Amino acid sequence: MLRRAFVWMLGVFVCCMFVVSGRAEANDGQIVRLPDPEIRGGLPLMECLQKRHTDRNLGSEDLTLPEVSNILWAAFGVNRSDGRHVIPTARNQQKVQVFAVLGDGVWRYLPDKNSIEKVLDGDRRRDFDGSSLILLYAAPANDPFGGMHVGSMYQNVGLSCASRDVPN
Repeated sequence: MLRRAFVWMLGVFVCCMFVVSGRAEANDGQIVRLPDPEIRGGLPLMECLQKRHTDRNLGSEDLTLPEVSNILWAAFGVNRSDGRHVIPTARNQQKVQVFAVLGDGVWRYLPDKNSIEKVLDGDRRRDFDGSSLILLYAAPANDPFGGMHVGSMYQNVGLSCASRDVPN
């Protein structure tokens, strides 16, 4: 059974500043290859739209790697052989990033490899709300399309969770 996950959207242009500002603690740059996402099954789109809602009763138990893979792939995964992403990007620019705050650190999603790279050690979930998973979306401040791209990522995750009946 899928555990509860929470998607935390801090703001389009300021999220992840503690990660990308250089204040991060030393880490080993560990890269973990995620399992292939489950791209079959789930509810039809219209049912997902009807079921999508925010649930504040969230669990804090760790998610499995397949669960993390499904959520990150929905946010910004590659779904075509030419390397394009599941979200639309204006002028095919992919300047956005998504980070996963997990129990063992903060990880940057590497969509072209469906992998995660540790960028910050330690459990930082209490810095937010203690949920199993917190996603941080980042776009450069000077990107006029960043808000649209981050919004697409956020919506994809919500619909993916609704499709699998996972509160978000």
